Amino acid sequence: MSIPTSEARRFAVGKYDIIATPIPHSAHMLRYTIFVAGRRIGAMASVPSESDCRFLENPPLVPPLVPWQSTYRPGRPKKGAPPRAPLDAPSAPREEIPFGLALPQPTDER
Repeated sequence: MSIPTSEARRFAVGKYDIIATPIPHSAHMLRYTIFVAGRRIGAMASVPSESDCRFLENPPLVPPLVPWQSTYRPGRPKKGAPPRAPLDAPSAPREEIPFGLALPQPTDER
């Protein structure tokens, strides 16, 4: 039993020629290959609009990647700022639980 597939077709959007061909092993999906002046500029899996074609013809400039830095180097502290506490300094004291205060007991009910 053969699965019916979509037919290939050709159409134009503005100055762009588009050829829709069936995607292999798919019953209804088409690959839209875009040409301008006989030169292939890209392909899409959805029907391209004219702005999609313009984007494929002249993609925007992408800024260069900035390498990731694992070190954090903050700037100088402001005048009058208190000195930073060292990492091994003891934390602030916790409040003591008053004597005789009953803590809630966990139950097995959910």
